[in-house]
Amino acid sequence: MTRARAAAGSKDIRIGGGASTIRQYLKAELIDEMHVALSPTLLGRGEPLFEGIDLSVLGYRVTQHAATEKALHLMVER
Repeated sequence: MTRARAAAGSKDIRIGGGASTIRQYLKAELIDEMHVALSPTLLGRGEPLFEGIDLSVLGYRVTQHAATEKALHLMVER
């Protein structure tokens, strides 16, 4: 994160990666806002994104949402 902040200057930093990476940044309270696209999948597949994290305790809330044929899009902000 230190290197990303130095490289970005005053610009936003985008985090990519799997669920484990995002959970680490959420737990460290380093994410201010995120766009989450939820797409239906068969039960038992994939890695849970928010497992072990209480977003409301960390101060996050859904500020926008939109449903499409293929996904539910959520804007989550702290």
